[in-house]
Amino acid sequence: MKAFFKEFLKRGFISAWGGPFVLAIIYLIVEKIENIETIPVNEVSLGIISITLMAFTAGGITAIYRSEKLPVVSSALIHAAVLYLDYLFMYLLNDWIPRSEIGVFTAIFAAGFALIWLFIYIFTRRKTDSINRLRKENN
Repeated sequence: MKAFFKEFLKRGFISAWGGPFVLAIIYLIVEKIENIETIPVNEVSLGIISITLMAFTAGGITAIYRSEKLPVVSSALIHAAVLYLDYLFMYLLNDWIPRSEIGVFTAIFAAGFALIWLFIYIFTRRKTDSINRLRKENN
């Protein structure tokens, strides 16, 4: 467990630098779309803190695949649950989504997470099949 927390912190800090960068891009897009001239300091500050924590958590939780001796499916479910709760909490805290849209957010999150894992599965399966073919040819 100690190794997990160490790896979590390492990955989290590596990922956290990107949070403010992503937020700046989002604010620039919002400014162009909605023609916003100023954003209150407290909104910017909360946004910076929130997105940095989101990036830290998103990066850190990937340690679950390396540090713990869990099956991949269990690790993926833990990963999904942590990301979902992290994103949902921050989105609601910052009023980035209305409470009435939690169901829509949940569906989009689940579909996106499943799609990413489908791609990982397909690419891993192809690579494994290719390696197995090469081994059979060399034996």
